Amino acid sequence: MRYYLGLGANVGDLESNLAKARARLEKNGVRIVSASSLYRTEPVGCSGQPWFLNQVIEVENEFSPGELLRLAKRIERGMRRRSGPPDNPRPIDIDILLSGDSVFHTEQLTIPHPRLAERNFVLIPLAEIAPELVHPVFHKTIETLRRESEDRARVERIKKRP
Repeated sequence: MRYYLGLGANVGDLESNLAKARARLEKNGVRIVSASSLYRTEPVGCSGQPWFLNQVIEVENEFSPGELLRLAKRIERGMRRRSGPPDNPRPIDIDILLSGDSVFHTEQLTIPHPRLAERNFVLIPLAEIAPELVHPVFHKTIETLRRESEDRARVERIKKRP
């Protein structure tokens, strides 16, 4: 299956944390197809925190959405992400944003990510690598969602894609 994952960190060596998360995904059978630039992003919904470093990656693997979620949570715990309120500062956050044109919903996971279209910190890097991808619920391209976004939080590209 093909997925788009959002990576973010705002504690520790941010660039290193994203690299470690990518390496751990690959070590566990996730092939990275493409990766966006790195973006320095203003915290959304959690004022008073350090800014984030964010990236979106396109991946392929044989995991079901639930299996990929379990792997992501295992990697987060292995990188010392503490449980608690979702808006706590974190060394790594791995979110499943999209799975092609699939819609998936359980108590633990909703794909597409329910706030994807409201968050520039994922829309901008996602539009960089998949501008023509169509959101399976809103039936608009990612580029259109990015242009229509009302999110005014700052998103600054700091390192171009490899």
